[in-house]
Amino acid sequence: MGFRVALLQVAACGADTDANLIKGEEHCRRAAAMNADVALFPEMWSIGYAPCPVEAVGRKAWQQAAIAGDDRFVTHFQRLAQEVDMAIALTYLERWPGAPRNSVSIIDRRGNVVMTYAKVHTCDFGMEAACTPGDDFHVCDLDTRSGTVKVGAMICYDREFPESARVLMLKGAEIILTPNSCELEDSRIGQFRARAYENMVGVAMTNYPEPQCNGHSVAFDAMAFDSDEQPMDPLIVDAGAKEGVFLADFDLDRLRTYRRSETWGNAYRKPHTYGPLTSTRVEAPFERSDARR
Repeated sequence: MGFRVALLQVAACGADTDANLIKGEEHCRRAAAMNADVALFPEMWSIGYAPCPVEAVGRKAWQQAAIAGDDRFVTHFQRLAQEVDMAIALTYLERWPGAPRNSVSIIDRRGNVVMTYAKVHTCDFGMEAACTPGDDFHVCDLDTRSGTVKVGAMICYDREFPESARVLMLKGAEIILTPNSCELEDSRIGQFRARAYENMVGVAMTNYPEPQCNGHSVAFDAMAFDSDEQPMDPLIVDAGAKEGVFLADFDLDRLRTYRRSETWGNAYRKPHTYGPLTSTRVEAPFERSDARR
């Protein structure tokens, strides 16, 4: 059983939601023509991750660009998913009581929203202080033409905390989809590779191309060793810097066999020793006045 993720490394049309809808549809159709099981957008596609102004008036206007889960932007992609028989991981600034959320909705190939995840680790040191953080991580059963895949999601800064992917693994995720909007250099890509290795999950991340970001949408397999215990390169695709649709193919049969036999993931963990991981106490040198717990 295979699972093909189309990484939509596409330049946004600024904060123009209508133009982003049109361009997003065009690239989803390209992905469907390439036999993708799911098309993955970069972070906050509805407004192209447009920066939130610092001043109060501009910040309020930015927040008012948020859309509800039943907005025509979302329902348009629901109809498209059903038409092209392909799932779509659609990202947007989601309207929410108080302040909007940075969200991704997983739309299945029948047009149903099977999961909406809001970014937990918002960048509170920057513009995402204007957002409401999510409060949990979710995994859904995503139906494909080949069968069902357990899919989780995390967004950009989430991947820099090992707990994000770990919780998704514990909830059963086989593949983690990751919308992104930032420069992806060796350290961040190395972090992402580690999330796959330590949790025995496949990971796929879509970033904006240059010049908005630097591209390098990337996917890694969970498997770091072959059947002879020889090291193998888990890299599936690195998209480079330019705009395009890039494919990441996961061999789920091989992945599932690997997960049943290897030593990482949840096989030999010692959770009774991990108490400090859930403590809200922060001490020097990590105290930050703008951090939210």
